[in-house]
Amino acid sequence: MIECAHFINGTPFSGASGRSNPVYNPAIGAVEKTVAMASAEDVSVAVAAAKAAWPKWSKTPALRRARILDKFKNILWDRADELAKILAGEHGKTQDDALGEVTRGLEVVEFAIGAPSFLKGEFSENVGSVVDSHNIRQALGVCVGITPFNFPAMVPMWMFPVALACGNTFVLKPSERVPSAALKMAEWLTEAGLPDGVFNVIQGDKVAVNALLVHPDVKAISFVGSTPVAEYVYNTGTANGKRVQALGGAKNHAIIMPDADLEMTANALMGAAFGSAGERCMAISVAVPVSDVVADALIEKLVPKIKALKIGATTDEDSEMGPLITKEHLAKVRGYIDTGEAEGATVVVDGRDFKQDKQGYESGYFIGGTLLDNVTPDMTVWKEEIFGPVLAIVRTSSYQQALDVVHRHQYANGTAIFTRDGDTARNFSQDVEVGMVGINVPIPVPMAFHSFGGWKSSIFGDHHMHGMEGVRFYTRIKTTTTRWPSGQRSNAEFNMPTLG
Repeated sequence: MIECAHFINGTPFSGASGRSNPVYNPAIGAVEKTVAMASAEDVSVAVAAAKAAWPKWSKTPALRRARILDKFKNILWDRADELAKILAGEHGKTQDDALGEVTRGLEVVEFAIGAPSFLKGEFSENVGSVVDSHNIRQALGVCVGITPFNFPAMVPMWMFPVALACGNTFVLKPSERVPSAALKMAEWLTEAGLPDGVFNVIQGDKVAVNALLVHPDVKAISFVGSTPVAEYVYNTGTANGKRVQALGGAKNHAIIMPDADLEMTANALMGAAFGSAGERCMAISVAVPVSDVVADALIEKLVPKIKALKIGATTDEDSEMGPLITKEHLAKVRGYIDTGEAEGATVVVDGRDFKQDKQGYESGYFIGGTLLDNVTPDMTVWKEEIFGPVLAIVRTSSYQQALDVVHRHQYANGTAIFTRDGDTARNFSQDVEVGMVGINVPIPVPMAFHSFGGWKSSIFGDHHMHGMEGVRFYTRIKTTTTRWPSGQRSNAEFNMPTLG
């Protein structure tokens, strides 16, 4: 059986804890690997390696750092299918979806290669008599990424390429459910020429997370996961003097206006709600049609599409949706559908009825797509993030009522509106209190040169991820004021100095 270890100082590292966890293939419901679970001592080894590598790496010219990342980018391009196969096998998403994930992560590497231009400072001549001033952006030191199971490649690449380009060293703690993609990326970074200790992987659970949050040599922490854990990471990290960006949960709504192209909208909702089995923080989980006429027409288009979903393993080229990540999560999603039905929602399409009968996959963690109608904001299925292939319909009678539904929710990660009217779209974009907005775009994930992040309980901290927000997060400003001796001497001044 394959054993997934840590990766520290340029080489695999078994650790001393003696603990390990099983790693399942969710399509077959069976253990295929084990993963080492770090102790606090193992975490200290990883952080020490990163700390030792930082002085030299931070003083390496930014252009040289960028060239190493450029080599890593080329490796990613050439071997994207290999990485996609690895993460799809542990997560369960389809191969095409996994390849799309790798591509979106690679785009952040492409952005980070431009670091030499992002790190330029500012200079002011003669801020006072024969006095100049300039500022620069400098690296923080050892940075940490704690990443979720649903994007084993993309979310880490939201973090470490920018951190490394800015001169930091990095310790990645991936989800213990999907440990292999992180190790493969570490291997390829080393192949690209990254010095030992600059990028490290520590596998584990809460023991490893807690050790990273309080370690005195960790300077910054990036996190993506559920809101309760994001809040815990933010509060614990900042209490221990660290810079923290922690992205949490989501309940993304799509408003469907009466003038929307319903065929386009239905197709968009299919991908946004059921792609990756709904295990995306940017999945559309609530559709908000304006008027019963729109709701009925939309449901009429959605029902046959949901029933026709091709559900299977990542190895099946025809699959449009794979299994959920674990047996426990499958039970949780089924429980949400049960609760929705008990609280008064109408189960239009019932994913609980799906049975996977393909030989060898009968024990996989599969569920069908589910459509719930007549959902109201007092129901559990509206309030909580299901993180599965369940689309809820909340009926409204006006644009303002639909907007109010969006604003009532504690999460504000992403949202969308479907309309042909420019005024409505512009007003929505300006007025909606959500971090990422789509106009006829169901999953408005920004490109790498913009930044990713929500509002309200979907984020803790001041900085979004990647783009220039990432550069700002992984650097700090130092300002130097300079006067050179000119032979003139002045008397001591005891008042507050002014340079004008």
